[in-house]
Amino acid sequence: MANGPNGPRPEQPGDEAPPGTPGTGQNICPTCKGDGRIDNRTCDNCGGSGYVVEGIGGG
Repeated sequence: MANGPNGPRPEQPGDEAPPGTPGTGQNICPTCKGDGRIDNRTCDNCGGSGYVVEGIGGG
């Protein structure tokens, strides 16, 4: 889990679950492609982190 100076980043709109939820992992934000910015603005989907939290595995 990526941590900033204040600990884990808060949940963002593009997350499927809160960071640290068992059965989830980080994936590149599909909106900004991992850059964290769109048109010189912070990406609204990932909050500027460049990643989203998604479910992994499946069954």
